[in-house]
Amino acid sequence: MSTSDNNNNERSTSELLENVVVVYRSDTITVGEIKNSLHERGFGVLLAIAALPLCLPVPVPPGYTTLFSIPLFIFSIQMIIGMRAPWLPAWIEKKEIKRTSLEKLVIKANPWLKKIEKRLQPRLTYISVHTWERIIGIFAFVFAVSISLPIPLTNFPPGWGILIMSLGLLSKDGITILIGMIVGTIGVGITMIILVLLWMGMSLPSFYG
Repeated sequence: MSTSDNNNNERSTSELLENVVVVYRSDTITVGEIKNSLHERGFGVLLAIAALPLCLPVPVPPGYTTLFSIPLFIFSIQMIIGMRAPWLPAWIEKKEIKRTSLEKLVIKANPWLKKIEKRLQPRLTYISVHTWERIIGIFAFVFAVSISLPIPLTNFPPGWGILIMSLGLLSKDGITILIGMIVGTIGVGITMIILVLLWMGMSLPSFYG
């Protein structure tokens, strides 16, 4: 493994995100470029990045959460079947993101990420990383289903669940992974309650005037 790879493995998620913004100076960055610059850290950091835009508790336009849930579905399925390296189809890798938008996201997210990272430490290490990946893949898939539903604000708890699980995986912190599972499961429960209310004929407040 190269010195660059070793440095990547030693950096925290917040530092890696800052590095992506610094390294790529063009107006746009492709999804493939982001994946390739972070793939040494495996599924954990890519799941975290895919979940970050979903962790903002604000109303978003219809279709936004469905679009961002696609990479979550892809990565979670790969984790469940035991793939060792993340893969994305070419049409997703070619998608471009404005560098300014990514930079704003990193600036908003990093203070929270750094607070979480300070509390991370290796725990429940008797469970292998590969086993954790498969377990997280199952939960992430269920959470992604909840996120993909076009119901305002319900993407927030399962999005945070995936993010927390990812950070726990990167730090080999089993307790944090379990906390992420609980947070995301609560979010799925809220979504199910709303679906039942809709099925019963109750209307939801309009978030898009």
